[in-house]
Amino acid sequence: MEILVVVRLCCNCTYALLYKPIDRVTRSTLVLHDLLKHTPADHPDYPLLQDALRISQNFLSSINEDIDPRRTAVTTPKGETRQLVKDGFLVELSEGSRKLRHVFLFTDVLLCAKLKKTAVGKHQQYDCKWYVPLADLVFPSPEESEHCPQVHVIPDHELEDMKMKISAIKSEVQKEKANKGQSRAIERLKKKMFENEFWLLLNSPAIPFRIHNRNGKSYLFLLSSDYERSEWREAIQRLQKKDLQAFVLSSVELQVLTGSCFKLRTVHNIPVTSNKDDDESPGLYGFLHVIVHSAKGFKQSANLYCTLEVDSFGYFVSKAKTRVFRDTTEPQWNEEFEIELEGSQSLRILCYEKCYDKTKLNKDNNEIVDKIMGKGQIQLDPQAVQTKNWHMDVIEMNGIKVEFSMKFTSRDMSLKRTPSKKQTGVFGVKISVVTKRERSKVPYIVRQCIEEVEKRGIEEVGIYRISGVATDIQALKAVFDANNKDILVMLSDMDINAIAGTLKLYFRELPEPLLTDRLYPAFMEGIALSDPAAKENCMMHLLRSLPDPNLITFLFLLEHLKRVAEKEPINKMSLHNLATVFGPTLLRPSEGESKGHLTLASDIWSHDVMAQVQVLLYYLQHPPISFTELKRNTLYFSTDV
Repeated sequence: MEILVVVRLCCNCTYALLYKPIDRVTRSTLVLHDLLKHTPADHPDYPLLQDALRISQNFLSSINEDIDPRRTAVTTPKGETRQLVKDGFLVELSEGSRKLRHVFLFTDVLLCAKLKKTAVGKHQQYDCKWYVPLADLVFPSPEESEHCPQVHVIPDHELEDMKMKISAIKSEVQKEKANKGQSRAIERLKKKMFENEFWLLLNSPAIPFRIHNRNGKSYLFLLSSDYERSEWREAIQRLQKKDLQAFVLSSVELQVLTGSCFKLRTVHNIPVTSNKDDDESPGLYGFLHVIVHSAKGFKQSANLYCTLEVDSFGYFVSKAKTRVFRDTTEPQWNEEFEIELEGSQSLRILCYEKCYDKTKLNKDNNEIVDKIMGKGQIQLDPQAVQTKNWHMDVIEMNGIKVEFSMKFTSRDMSLKRTPSKKQTGVFGVKISVVTKRERSKVPYIVRQCIEEVEKRGIEEVGIYRISGVATDIQALKAVFDANNKDILVMLSDMDINAIAGTLKLYFRELPEPLLTDRLYPAFMEGIALSDPAAKENCMMHLLRSLPDPNLITFLFLLEHLKRVAEKEPINKMSLHNLATVFGPTLLRPSEGESKGHLTLASDIWSHDVMAQVQVLLYYLQHPPISFTELKRNTLYFSTDV
């Protein structure tokens, strides 16, 4: 009885002294989070609340790091303690096909498993595919990797098609919920969305993460994020610094270890958005403008650059890259990027030292051999970033501090076609006004940008898809608007992606789309026609219906994009890729015409965009279209399809 009382007193003391204070901080953190959510960003208390929340979260993170090993330990049959350090879902390339695996990193072993299919109501279990003791695990060098199987990369247009399908299903789910539709219909849509998201999760990753067992067996994972690959590599290397012994697990030991994975796992669900609860944040849809200013804290001079990653459709992808700042300890990039967000919640910044040693460069295009000097991540708080003003911040990483600024523009705001108040320029001015003033058939800006791209950018990997530096694009915009005499000199010196970005920006900022607001509904209906002959007649008649400056400029651009696609084996830009980039830019209606089209943040990626892409793709795949032949053919076909 006395022993029981003492035990109860000890438990109560432990609860009062250890658990209660932590619980109080946890509750305070939740309160601070709610306060921030309902406090305007311009309120004087807002930055103070941010600081308080950051301090609370850092404290709780440090507590979690301290208690995690005890909470995630498993005892082996020999009585040893083995702790789970990290786990997550990775795509393994196994026997030529992609497989989703759940990978578990313990203090002395890496275990690759898959969840067994079990009957409803039965306890779920993992099946071990393979394991490697950390004492036997090595990372192959780039030279050794050349002998590993090559990674088959899924074409970008297939991935973009799937993203559009997923967004279209999301829109249907939202509409069903808004109309209080049948739960069975919603569940059917959600099931289809999960299948599509799973396909995307499986087929998007292309960065190889190779693991080799000293006993001869090699394994290959594919990741979409170099940040993630670095985290796995660093976690393994930290553990390998300890005095580890090689071993072989008996069948009983392997069974016990695999059996413990289900209880010990920290990542429970496949990272797809369809697994999210309805009350979870859907993330941000729109454009994040980021200026990477500078970095300091490097111990010696190096050739340095940064990349930016954001999460999209459940996984992270690299979206932008600064130029390399050579031989410095304090790089000053001051480069601005416009990053498209698709339900994004986090921004990652990675700082690299550029490798110029040709012996280390790999034939595999996706192999990254540059050294990561530091990496960091921040949450994209909608309250903090959805302001008109720039928000400056600092990410600390391994003693390195990277200074950056950011602001967010929602999709409906960023896609507005706003006529320019200054009609003497070219941006935001009707194409007919510009060509009349210039006495030209195609605007000078279009001719010059296309000429420069064909001269030195037609073989550039990802031309028109990879963003140029925003500050360079704005500089070119200002020069073209002012009709500066130094345009040609500036073009010849400018990064080719900035020139490609300037051309895209010109079409995006036209007060009316190149293919006109008036004809937009007819283009949408024409592309939906199933009869090939009727579609041909309709689509050609619609071109004839365009004003001459619009038609001549469109045909000029069309032939250029076809020439770009001819270099697809080198530049990786297919007709479909180019249609995905330019379709919405050339067809998206101006604000007055589009009010009925955008109902949800993700709708922009659904039906309308798919149709816009298909319209441009139809013309890109069509045999050469002559302006003279079009005008000569007077066959009447009503635009009222």
